[in-house]
Amino acid sequence: MAARRLPMKKIREILRLLWAKDLGARATARACKASHSTVLEYERRALDAGLSWEQVEEMDSGTLERQLFPHKTAEPVRPLPDWAEVHLELKRPGVTLQLLWEEYREVHPEGYQYSRFCDLYRGWRGKIDLSMRQNHTAGEKVFVDYCGHTVAVVDASGEERTAQIFVALLGASNYTYAEATWSQQLTDWIDSHRRAFEYFGGVPEVIVPDNLLSGVTKPCRYEPELNATYQDLAEHYGVAVIPARVRKPKDKAKVETGVQVVERWILACLRNRRFFSLEELNAAIAELLERLNERRFKKLPGTRRSHFEALDQPALGALPARPYEYADWSKCRVGPDYHVEVDGHFYSVPYQLVSKELEARYTASTVELLHTEKRVACHVRSHERGQHTTLREHMPPSHRAYAEQTPQKLLSWAETIGPATSQVAETMLSRAHPLQGFHSCLGLKRLAKDYGEDRLEGACRRAVATHGASSYKSLRSILHLGLDRHDLKERVSGSLPSSHENVRGASYYQTPPGETSC
Repeated sequence: MAARRLPMKKIREILRLLWAKDLGARATARACKASHSTVLEYERRALDAGLSWEQVEEMDSGTLERQLFPHKTAEPVRPLPDWAEVHLELKRPGVTLQLLWEEYREVHPEGYQYSRFCDLYRGWRGKIDLSMRQNHTAGEKVFVDYCGHTVAVVDASGEERTAQIFVALLGASNYTYAEATWSQQLTDWIDSHRRAFEYFGGVPEVIVPDNLLSGVTKPCRYEPELNATYQDLAEHYGVAVIPARVRKPKDKAKVETGVQVVERWILACLRNRRFFSLEELNAAIAELLERLNERRFKKLPGTRRSHFEALDQPALGALPARPYEYADWSKCRVGPDYHVEVDGHFYSVPYQLVSKELEARYTASTVELLHTEKRVACHVRSHERGQHTTLREHMPPSHRAYAEQTPQKLLSWAETIGPATSQVAETMLSRAHPLQGFHSCLGLKRLAKDYGEDRLEGACRRAVATHGASSYKSLRSILHLGLDRHDLKERVSGSLPSSHENVRGASYYQTPPGETSC
């Protein structure tokens, strides 16, 4: 097996294409950007472990890795030389296969013997620079690309814009779909695939695109990297994506020819027409597209439609219950407040994931957050920038308890303590700003926890009798000094003693008889 182990996500995809989609090993290798021998090795490991696709589908990545890679030494695999380099070296004067084999064995003593080395080289050399006739299986492949020509459209403001022409063509029947979009950007690219599948009424096994940036983020002859949204679309429809090699138009000769046919029999027919909306242009393309698919072949009997109905249509996979909804993907890290930022809004995740890196998949209506390929949170998408969407089950217990407090719950709690506590709580919550009273009542709960409910009720009773009401600080002071344990004398609010040495009485202010006031 290859020295570098593939990620578990890619291994799972290999097994899906092999077992769930019945794709061949070589096609699977191209779809997953892996070598043919690597694909066979992972299939062998899965079979040795006694696994089926249903079991693999239910396993998490850790369990699957332990099943495929038990702790034992793998059998060595003989290394192969770089045949392209060998072929190049043989063009140098005096260089022979014998010399190159000896150099190969010095580096790899466990390598092939000379006779096998020569056979392998001749086999490789016999395959280079050949043009292979491709025989396409019914329902297997759809080739997609854009036309080189564009169509001018005049919008409502009178400005002229150019529309791109998307083409999809089924390999076995040459049945063709075409439409106009404003751009070749990811959104239009994905929506065109969805509409093409709906036009065909089914799904092929493989999509063969060009290395357009909207579909392939990092073109590479051996391991091209698909855009995350494009891969998501493939998984939704259960297809494999095998991009054509860079600068290898023969890999997608079907669609190259299909593009020429669309340009000749559709775009050329529209060259003298003036369009004022994309909808008008697509209506004209749809009309000519029907004529194209009904046009008889020159060298074969029948038409594209008759071949489609006989070959591709019965072999296509069924469309999923719901069409693919366009989704963007991004990476995000969980902050200390157990929220992640997606397109300017903050969404909660389970608090245990703080500081972890997650993947966000967000459509026009929902936001899904995934950790190690598992969905850990799902929210209705909000477009309020800077705001937070928080689910109760994502909070730690202490935060959840705080968030669940309401004035009604605080009053109900106070009533369970006693009438004095209930009166104090009502007074606190009647303050001008509700948040002040809310925090004061939380202080009451803290005092009940620290000093006990009986002492809190006694402190509240003393505070109500002496002050009519009280604050958190005064209650804390009463409890701290132990005044709640002292007997409380009856005092009538507003009453004064009738006699006292400092009380002058009403007669003090009366004018004596015979005198006049100044």
